[in-house]
Amino acid sequence: MTVDPNAATRGFPSPPPARGPGPARYLVPALVAAAVAVGLGVYGKVHDPAGTAFNLAGFSSTGAVKSWLATTAFFFALVQLVSALMMYGKLPGPGWASALHRWSGRIAFLVAVPVAVHCLYALGYQTYSTRVLAHSLLGCFFFGVFSAKMLLLRWERLPGWLLPIIGGLVFTVLTAIWLTSAFWFFRTFGVTT
Repeated sequence: MTVDPNAATRGFPSPPPARGPGPARYLVPALVAAAVAVGLGVYGKVHDPAGTAFNLAGFSSTGAVKSWLATTAFFFALVQLVSALMMYGKLPGPGWASALHRWSGRIAFLVAVPVAVHCLYALGYQTYSTRVLAHSLLGCFFFGVFSAKMLLLRWERLPGWLLPIIGGLVFTVLTAIWLTSAFWFFRTFGVTT
């Protein structure tokens, strides 16, 4: 009996086609985002505001320090937006646009953390005006969405549209936070240090 080595094999089922990640895969980042946002909000609400958390020499008030730090974070968020557009080919850019994107994000986050710590520790979750309520909600939501983005960055085989949507949401929320805090401060008290 002769056997043709090139003959198609029979009797063995073909492996199932590779499937993309299921919807449950996105449940973990969504749950982490919700936990971070709600946790920050609850902490800010139940914590007795300390009044002040930090101040820097050379600034007239804590509000001025926070406003300039928030403006610095917003500036680096703009760098993130432009470098992301370069990475996705929507704008011409250098080969190091992805490194610029990563480092501007790191700097924006590092600058935003002291502002958030001050808001939560010194002021807490406040609701005494529409602007302050919006700022409190947006601040909690920002760190929740940011946490989800950081988790998603580590995963492979994500849909191509997901990270731009999440990144755009992070940028939009940070812009709204800046408008309800630093921009309001500079319009109310003047551009002061």
